[in-house]
Amino acid sequence: MTPFGSKVRAYRADRGLTLKKMAADLEISEAYLSSLEHGHRGRPSEALVVQVCEYFNLIWDDYEEMHRLAALSHPKITVDTSGLSETHTELANTLAERIRDLSDQDAAAILARLRGDLF
Repeated sequence: MTPFGSKVRAYRADRGLTLKKMAADLEISEAYLSSLEHGHRGRPSEALVVQVCEYFNLIWDDYEEMHRLAALSHPKITVDTSGLSETHTELANTLAERIRDLSDQDAAAILARLRGDLF
């Protein structure tokens, strides 16, 4: 699942909307919306993010949050460590190899550290 897809799914569930209804209202396929919610599709287009925000009548902070989440929602990311130290390259490769082994709690702790929340 991606941050954007998870949030869309939560908004949809909170409003009691079916996947079929929302997809029809947005004029996209159910399969695409489902894939987006489950993180099987890449980052959504800017136009779709705006469309989703308008669909849920989001304003200000929530609107900006959806755009931030969309930017962080590419499920097949590439990390370019060229020009960085061997430690950076090892970190990127180790994370790529072991990310599926991390619990949600461990992933959240690493993310908080990288964001600077724990410094």
